[in-house]
Amino acid sequence: MSETLEFQAETRQLLQLMVHSIYSNKDIFLRELISNASDALDKLRLESLVNKELDVDTDDLHIRLEIDKDQRTLTVRDNGIGMSHDDVVSLIGTIAKSGTAELLSKLRESPEQQQRAELIGQFGVGFYSTFMVADRVTLVTRRAGESQGTRWESAGEGTYEIESLEEAPQGTTVTLHLKPEDSEDQLFDYTAEWKVREIVKKYSDFIAWPIRLDDADAPLNSMKALWARPRSEVADEEYNEFYKHVSHDWTDPFETIHMRGEGTFEYEALLFIPARAPFDLFSREGKRGVQLYVKRVFIMDDCEALTPQYLRFVKGVVDAHDLSLNISREILQQDRQIQVVRRRLVRKVLATLKEIQEKDAERYATFWTEFGRALKEGLIDDAENREVLLDLVLLPSTHSAEKPTSLREYVERMKEGQNDIYYMTGESRATVENSPHLEAFLAKGYEVLILTDPVDEVWVDQVAQYDGRQLQSVAKGQVDLGAEEIAPERSEGFAPLLSWLGTKLEADVKEVRLSTRLTTSAACIVGDAHDITPTLEKMYRAMGQPMPHTKRILELNPDHPLVGGLRDAHAADPDTSGLAETAELLYGIALLSEGGELADPSRFTRLIADRLARSL
Repeated sequence: MSETLEFQAETRQLLQLMVHSIYSNKDIFLRELISNASDALDKLRLESLVNKELDVDTDDLHIRLEIDKDQRTLTVRDNGIGMSHDDVVSLIGTIAKSGTAELLSKLRESPEQQQRAELIGQFGVGFYSTFMVADRVTLVTRRAGESQGTRWESAGEGTYEIESLEEAPQGTTVTLHLKPEDSEDQLFDYTAEWKVREIVKKYSDFIAWPIRLDDADAPLNSMKALWARPRSEVADEEYNEFYKHVSHDWTDPFETIHMRGEGTFEYEALLFIPARAPFDLFSREGKRGVQLYVKRVFIMDDCEALTPQYLRFVKGVVDAHDLSLNISREILQQDRQIQVVRRRLVRKVLATLKEIQEKDAERYATFWTEFGRALKEGLIDDAENREVLLDLVLLPSTHSAEKPTSLREYVERMKEGQNDIYYMTGESRATVENSPHLEAFLAKGYEVLILTDPVDEVWVDQVAQYDGRQLQSVAKGQVDLGAEEIAPERSEGFAPLLSWLGTKLEADVKEVRLSTRLTTSAACIVGDAHDITPTLEKMYRAMGQPMPHTKRILELNPDHPLVGGLRDAHAADPDTSGLAETAELLYGIALLSEGGELADPSRFTRLIADRLARSL
């Protein structure tokens, strides 16, 4: 018996957007169906190698295209792994992945048709592109090793029908009931043999399985693995189409890396750096890794063992010659040969990025805008390549509001007598630029790096130096700016006040001292050299990790009228009414000026209001 089910709400919205002229070029629907069929054949080949009890015939795995001009149908048939009833519901009836809502909002915000088409590619929803050219889509499938099949059908509107079949051929058959030839939005007749041949040659020539048309046995595609051919024999257009096949992106890659490993362990690799970051780059559910083949036999789609987490945006294929097929993902992580390949791939990707940076700084800056935040994670995880990564880093600084700087450029601009590389972390550029911690540095013309990415809070603690120069936070420890030290007799004049403030504020600070880093502000809060920053402390708490409150240091500007007046008032009468409130307000002002959060905002505003009222 068949049953009628509703599409997931977001899937319905997405289908409507796709059907109503999102694409100017609708040919890609066939590429997506062929790619899905190719994946199904890959999976069946792998399953037959791993599961010896699976009774399937793998002698003639192929993809067949069938045209019926009278019925206006185009069918894509494969004898691959197939799907179970539950697979069909989860994979076809819904878009079972995160990010769909984000995709929908971006599609609605994109005014240009081309921009909307490119966004679709980032989310890998290829099957649904069939409704651009078809009024109705029928899918019949049977999973290898199962006896019962499944039939699915939909007009791409609100519902779909699904039923179990007693008999069905192994694999998947997708039949498109094409829109009328005279439809306004149909530029081509997809029952024309010349058009089908053209699409296959353009988009799917590299598919490893034969693609046959109707009853002919001669394949339409060359089936040549691009990674096995010399680079000189591969056109840029072929690389670009292969990238789109493995990444489900619709734009050309930013860079192509074609490499071969020889010696005791041979392999070929064809890697791509995308032009734009995928929507799930920072999602826990986001997949990473390249496709792994062994002697042209597909092993797995997202081989995480071949690329580190910080290079998760790299796509492509690695074909190893001598890797054992009888392996699990856990064993693969520990395989010595895989580790050798991984190190070589990482070095090659980083070397390629370095070469781009040196040849075309503007082009490299576009890459950094998309992937810099992810690349910085390598400074934490990849000590072996840390020096190279430090050269690749681009960071905002006080030198320019528009253009980030490399650490090499920072060092070349360092003022005479400056020994350290200064930086400050914070939640935003505005917060850092307006922080009192920067006052003396800017007054002396010292450049300060402005680090606002969450990952910055972690890597600056891992990286002690660059090019022999220490990385020094302007908000931590004592800083030597070459300024004159506060005279001892002047310090003695403030000693009673500092001691009194330390007692009054002991719940919040561990020390109160005079500052040489302030020029205009009354006070600021700094940490000891090895203290955790407030932002990092907040991040850990947000992740559910208990963190003890870290007391910090209150520094006072001895030249500020408020600090001088507080000293005089304390010297005249330590028990003066309101002196304790002034100390509380001074600490609160220092906390707010660095973007911190008050423990009791309502009490702070009440104290401010009372003081203002008394001054009128």
